[in-house]
Amino acid sequence: MRFLQLAEAIRGLPTLPPLDPLEERILQLVARATQQQARLSVRDMMAKDELGAPATIHGRLKSMREKGWIVLAETEDARRKQIELTKAALQHMAKLSQCMEQATRG
Repeated sequence: MRFLQLAEAIRGLPTLPPLDPLEERILQLVARATQQQARLSVRDMMAKDELGAPATIHGRLKSMREKGWIVLAETEDARRKQIELTKAALQHMAKLSQCMEQATRG
């Protein structure tokens, strides 16, 4: 319960706009890939059937870019864009991590 209270407090801070449930799932996939130092391209994401139709995924990626959660980085192949977390998204994840640590100690 303590973690949920701390996480809710962080969500109330003026940082990045909130994400819808599908955007949250996409964020988790991008964060995991980042943690594993793996590349995740737009094409890779659109191939994930569990996220829905490619047009839906593309729309959510666009929304997440506009909200400041992700950026699309160039790769050696100009047709492929790599999805990366923004500095603000990484800071948000770090704050959530601190909440988890506080909750387990308290």
